[in-house]
Amino acid sequence: MSDLFDLKGKVAVVVGGAGGIGRALALGLADFGADVVVTSRKLEPLEKIAGEIRAKGRKALAISVDVVQEKSVADMVKKTIEAFPHIDILVNAHGLAIRKPAETFPIDEWQQVMDINTRGTWLCCQAVGRVMIKQKSGKIINLSSVRGRYGLPADYAAYCASKGAVDTLTRTLACEWAKYNVLVNAVAPTIVETELTRPALANPEFAQRMKARIPLGRWAMPEDIVGATLFLASKASDFVTGQIIYVDGGVTTW
Repeated sequence: MSDLFDLKGKVAVVVGGAGGIGRALALGLADFGADVVVTSRKLEPLEKIAGEIRAKGRKALAISVDVVQEKSVADMVKKTIEAFPHIDILVNAHGLAIRKPAETFPIDEWQQVMDINTRGTWLCCQAVGRVMIKQKSGKIINLSSVRGRYGLPADYAAYCASKGAVDTLTRTLACEWAKYNVLVNAVAPTIVETELTRPALANPEFAQRMKARIPLGRWAMPEDIVGATLFLASKASDFVTGQIIYVDGGVTTW
């Protein structure tokens, strides 16, 4: 049982690898032996992260991708397969949150959140899933949120809806692709301190409201999400599919 979390010989694709959570997950997967493809819209920060992965003795590839464009996602998969013979792990760690009151939320911005968080997750799952179906194996980990299950009176109508869709998509793909030994799960954190959330957390009232709902008394850091992701990426979770794992400091206990 000592090699349950060993990822040597595995190839992982981390979409959104330039973000705070994505970078932590990419480096964590590399620490446990995986070769890692990091993708995001901007190539320059990805190259730096790829260098960090190579410094750990693993292979790495940086690819620019626009997750809402089907052709861009297909090109990402094509470049990955050209560089590596298989894709064993997909982590969808990209995301967008726009906070505005529901009654005045501009529909264009609503759609932007839905496109990146839901459409983007779907397109990446579909494109990589085709490869995994041919292989008859694979692990897909979607980054969801406790907000996919619980609402929040803090202007998150679009974000909560998008993550609820990610949860349902995760369960549905798990059902559909189990016959191919493609396992699909999600990690759902409470609020994580990253560049995306730091402006909101700088508001003392908002920060206090979020912290008061977390029994452990703090919000998450990117490193807090690594362990659950490693579990779902490794053979330790070979009989786990369709699950939403809450990494939330106890938020969902009450």
